[in-house]
Amino acid sequence: MDRKQAPHRRHPVLAGRIARRRAPRKPPAKGWLSVLGPGLITGASDDDPSGIATYSQAGAQFGFSMCWVMLFTFPLMAAIQEISARIGRVTGHGIAGNIRTHYPAWLLRGIVGLLLVANIINLGADLGAMAEALALLIHGPVHLYVVLFAVGCVLLEVFSRYENYVSILKWSSLFLFAYVATALAVDVPWSTVLVRTLVPTFSFKTEYVVAIVAVLGTTITPYCFFWQSSQEAEDERIDPHAHPLIDAPREAKVQIGRMRIDTYVGMGYSNIVSLFIIITTAATLNAHGITDIQTSAQAAEALRPIAGVFTFALFSAGIIGIGMLAVPVLAGSCAYALGEALGWTTGLSRLPLDAKAFYGTIAVSTLIGIGINFVGIDPIKALFWAAVLNGVVSVPLMVVMMIMGMNPKVMGRFVLPRPLWAMGWLCTATMAMAVGIMFWTW
Repeated sequence: MDRKQAPHRRHPVLAGRIARRRAPRKPPAKGWLSVLGPGLITGASDDDPSGIATYSQAGAQFGFSMCWVMLFTFPLMAAIQEISARIGRVTGHGIAGNIRTHYPAWLLRGIVGLLLVANIINLGADLGAMAEALALLIHGPVHLYVVLFAVGCVLLEVFSRYENYVSILKWSSLFLFAYVATALAVDVPWSTVLVRTLVPTFSFKTEYVVAIVAVLGTTITPYCFFWQSSQEAEDERIDPHAHPLIDAPREAKVQIGRMRIDTYVGMGYSNIVSLFIIITTAATLNAHGITDIQTSAQAAEALRPIAGVFTFALFSAGIIGIGMLAVPVLAGSCAYALGEALGWTTGLSRLPLDAKAFYGTIAVSTLIGIGINFVGIDPIKALFWAAVLNGVVSVPLMVVMMIMGMNPKVMGRFVLPRPLWAMGWLCTATMAMAVGIMFWTW
């Protein structure tokens, strides 16, 4: 029997009713953009409004001396995301689905529970940052903007045709170019930037170490693992010509090559934009003695008197635009993780009535995110605790992913190649050290 008629044959514990899809899939797109998908969207979502705040603070507080961190994190980030993508494409299921099949239930519950809490806090903070950025541009009620952004994100995610929604997310990633433009619009000592990027400078001062840990925790985050893995599995599931690589090894050369290009382009794009955010705030805020930035909206407001209205407007527009991509990814990764953990029908290609619990998770997590902005929770403290939870869940999750990636029962003949295995463990060790330092600095 073909897997397209029995989509859960290899993983019977994930079996659920076979849901209808929105519409027959269009023929695969041609051209370079068709190669880019889950990796590009994941990389762009990593520069969410909360991440923008972290990078802005790094640049404002330490100037160009933080530039090297983005170069250092690129191979680590790319490796762990490629591993996530491979798990999804090889097995035809996301990370949570594979943990449920092969590992203890207590491990699955702990990882998914912490992910949900961290994602929802992050989602709420992102909605607040988007609303504050819009209020800076056009004034008006921040709370109303929070609701409008949330409702818009949910409606698009639930009711858009899958192929169209993926295209929307891809094109939304272009909003990140606003941060390249802001760096080009201000006076930057590029020779200094080049040296600081290529030649690491390190300080053992607590503030500097904490900033590096914050950047690492913002760059390498669990929700990105879940999202990219599940998206690879879903792209395979809705394509009648594609199969999990464990069932169709002949497709491996093309698909692994595509995954690698997609992932490395997406993570490179993400880190270049992060670097430009650090450059912009270092050249403007740090150079003028402004060293304490708590939110992305504060960074935008601080730029106005220093870098001019144009730079301020670009920076603010970037917060709003990329937030429209990041909020659905955060909510979607919640739904994929919980749905796969509980054996629900999952997927953005499903009709809403055929995946009610999946789409309900998206709606409820976004609703709680709205509520965070109405109950007086300090957004800075909320983000701090989200970072702590991300750190707590990332290390054991990465260990499980590395073990999973080398397990023939999970990956068949497609266990991780040695170079990727080595880089994945290096990334895991780096994150473990970063989390240890985070707790030590308390």
